[in-house]
Amino acid sequence: MIHDRLPSPPHRNSSTPAVSPPHTQRARMDATQALLLPRSDGVVPGVVDFRGGPASRASTGRWSAAMFVLGVEIAERFAYHGVSANLISYLTGPLGESTAGAAAAINAWSGVATMLPLLVACVADAWLGRFRTIVFASILFVVSMGMLTLSSALPMFHTDGCSSFFASPSLACSPSPVQVTIFYVSLYLVALAEAGHKPCAQAFGADQFDQHHPKEAVSRSSFFNWWYFGMCSGTAATTMVSSYIQDNIGWGLGFGVPCLVMVLALAIFLLGTRRYRYYTSTQSSPFARLARAFVALLRGPKSGHCSTEDAEFDADHRDEVTGLLRLFPIWATCIIYAVIFSQSSTFFTKQAATLDRRIGATFQVPPAALQTFISLTIITFIPVYDRLFVPAARRFTRLSSGITMLQRIGTGLVLAMVAMAVAALVEAKRLGVARDAGLVDQPKVALPMSLWWMVPQYVLFGLSDVFAMIGLQEFFYDQVPDALRSIGLAFFLSIFGVGHFFSSFLISAIDSTTKKSGESWFANNLNRAHLDYFYWLLAGLCAVELVAFVIVSRVYVYKKRVAHHDDSVAVM
Repeated sequence: MIHDRLPSPPHRNSSTPAVSPPHTQRARMDATQALLLPRSDGVVPGVVDFRGGPASRASTGRWSAAMFVLGVEIAERFAYHGVSANLISYLTGPLGESTAGAAAAINAWSGVATMLPLLVACVADAWLGRFRTIVFASILFVVSMGMLTLSSALPMFHTDGCSSFFASPSLACSPSPVQVTIFYVSLYLVALAEAGHKPCAQAFGADQFDQHHPKEAVSRSSFFNWWYFGMCSGTAATTMVSSYIQDNIGWGLGFGVPCLVMVLALAIFLLGTRRYRYYTSTQSSPFARLARAFVALLRGPKSGHCSTEDAEFDADHRDEVTGLLRLFPIWATCIIYAVIFSQSSTFFTKQAATLDRRIGATFQVPPAALQTFISLTIITFIPVYDRLFVPAARRFTRLSSGITMLQRIGTGLVLAMVAMAVAALVEAKRLGVARDAGLVDQPKVALPMSLWWMVPQYVLFGLSDVFAMIGLQEFFYDQVPDALRSIGLAFFLSIFGVGHFFSSFLISAIDSTTKKSGESWFANNLNRAHLDYFYWLLAGLCAVELVAFVIVSRVYVYKKRVAHHDDSVAVM
């Protein structure tokens, strides 16, 4: 049995011995004392192998183990985006929902998928451990994707019985209440599976590198870049493959292929069991720890007859909740970025469907496939960032990461704001073309405007992700208390959960308001809609958010870490 539920090790630097001191001693030990202690390179402190024994530094962890985790994450991205990337086409097509209703439903589902990790991360840290949570989440992915495949493929779920596994998406099939129910149950099971993967897989992958070891600390910083590279590779593959199958062959096969990919990935992930490092987790439920920490924080220092151990225990818990609370201003000033992030898989896809998407004489690019440009930009630019930009920046900053995490996030916010401004200008151009061509009332006729007009906004989204998305992932992994890292990544994901919910609220409120005064900004006929107004609104909100982010970033104090570069030490 894998012992990944033992008490968490204390925070130590690379020179801390493998045997942890008692709780009362480590509360008083500071970094200066730790640097003077002898260090053992044979085993990794606070880590066990798959048998539960000490983990050898030579035979466990590092890139050889992280690659297995990266493999299952690529497949998970393939499965998840095999559903989400083209979901608006399925909801407005086979399920017959309105554009605004479908976009709001997708944002609500995405919000659940990115808020649930807060709960699942607590379960993982307290009981299951990250390894088991990843395994169970992968199995749930297979089951839920299988249910989606059956609900969209079998004739019994359609009122006219016209569907089949390879049925053409152009056939008009009326959904039955049973199909709609099974589809949404399956969809939210996918969200639950996603909640298990998101915080645990990334944290488990980063756990394969010892942050207190000079060489492994640098590798761990690169890991976050290559992790996102792998995620985007899976996203690009499924966006191209699944969206083409769904639009041209059938939804059953379009959902079935990602299901099979997930089965294969789970098998590969289990092959790496012997090579993984299993970091010890918290002694009690993170909910209980945080609840006690809040009580201790409100109550203040104890007086009277409490023991020294209890006082130190409460002090540790107060430090944990304080460590989480001090991240909240950064969290709050990234919400609009998350709202912007949610538009690429909804309204952007509907816009692309109205354009001339022909390449050659017969081939038409699926509207959702344009999202591939986000992934391709990320895949292209991450090596540039990791191999060129970071080494160049190190010469000036002496930081192993090149620039600080908050500088990286802020750059991404600027790019997101520019992307929305470009999207607004392109949409205004598209509406002008529709008017000039006399096609305002013919929404199913392709406009004489090439799909390539939309590529710049996708590219800017990709560049923004390289800075903001990866920066946020590393920030919320690195800056939370060591015992709560899965919760830290879940806290990061909750930015997008709240952002998706806020996007859903904005769309519903604006749709309801603008309908009363004329045509809705999100009319089913996009040639009469005003998505450009919505994009300008988001760009303006992002500008306000950016100012707030700069203010809170200037007063934020990082946790003290040791950054190793060229045998020099720099505090990040």
